[in-house]
Amino acid sequence: MTTQFKKPDVEQIKPPSSISEKLLPDASLMTINATPDGKFYFQPVENASERLALLDKMGQKYGVTFDNNQKAAFQKVQAIGVPMNQLKGYLDLPEDEQKSYKSPTGIPMDSTNKQLIDWVKESLSVNPDYKLAIKGDVTTKYPKVKSLFEGLRDIDFLKFWLITSQEGKPNE
Repeated sequence: MTTQFKKPDVEQIKPPSSISEKLLPDASLMTINATPDGKFYFQPVENASERLALLDKMGQKYGVTFDNNQKAAFQKVQAIGVPMNQLKGYLDLPEDEQKSYKSPTGIPMDSTNKQLIDWVKESLSVNPDYKLAIKGDVTTKYPKVKSLFEGLRDIDFLKFWLITSQEGKPNE
């Protein structure tokens, strides 16, 4: 049996609590993080070759080409939290700066610019068996989360996990 260690969040996120005891799948899991101020980060799956295929697809979609150093950096990146037009600059940062980088904007996700949904959609085109988990802060404003759910609905991706913190079961 193998277990993956939980990666630290790029920004502090305090998820809502629940009594659910379901565990997330270990493999083929992509994650969206929503910060308290409504910024979105995307964590691609762990598989390095599939990550490269995803980067190529996103590059084609947005007309961005990546050099070998940027591709190597993308294979190790913890999470993406920048728009596509800033991704090359982000990947050029040293690894320790990437880990501590706090994006001023996050990945765009609104009615006119749905780059976050494109990350999910292109990931699924690499491997349709990927699963999605969403971790939002308990204080994230509802309209931000609603726009995410609507975007996922628009690509007919309706099954995902919501990451919560564990709370005790109520007394019966």
